[in-house]
Amino acid sequence: MTAKTPEQLVSVYGDMVYRLAYAQTRSRHDADDIFQEVFLQTVRKRPVFDSEEHEKAWLLRVTLNCLKSHWRMAWRRHDTPLDDRIPFPEPEDSALDEALRRLTPKYRAAVHLFYYEGYTAEEIARMSGEKPSAIRTRLTRARTQLRELMKGELDDGFSQAVPQHE
Repeated sequence: MTAKTPEQLVSVYGDMVYRLAYAQTRSRHDADDIFQEVFLQTVRKRPVFDSEEHEKAWLLRVTLNCLKSHWRMAWRRHDTPLDDRIPFPEPEDSALDEALRRLTPKYRAAVHLFYYEGYTAEEIARMSGEKPSAIRTRLTRARTQLRELMKGELDDGFSQAVPQHE
């Protein structure tokens, strides 16, 4: 059984929680809020885990639940985060990044956990309380949507790169 202090949990898992929160919200402010809420819950609940794998899975599940709460807030639908209005030049600003932003939150979370965090569909299913087949279906649909969203980008880039003959 592992019982780390909140400071130890932040030290070990803080980057992972923040990356997931930022990848889903695309707002530093919202990612900070979600990060704080996740680790406040560790202080409130004082969970004890059987292993580090359970610890990590619990933190990811809490992060996903905080993200769901974030998306459910009605006032958020009408709120534009300051980060979205200020153009920050970041390396991840690309056609793929833009396409990922256009996915639904469920698809975006599955893609992030699978491709960026390296979890299997089975691990994501355990963390989210869903069936592995549902996660695999979600990943397949997300890839299909990304392919369609990126198709226009690739076609536009190709047509601009190839000179037209008259």
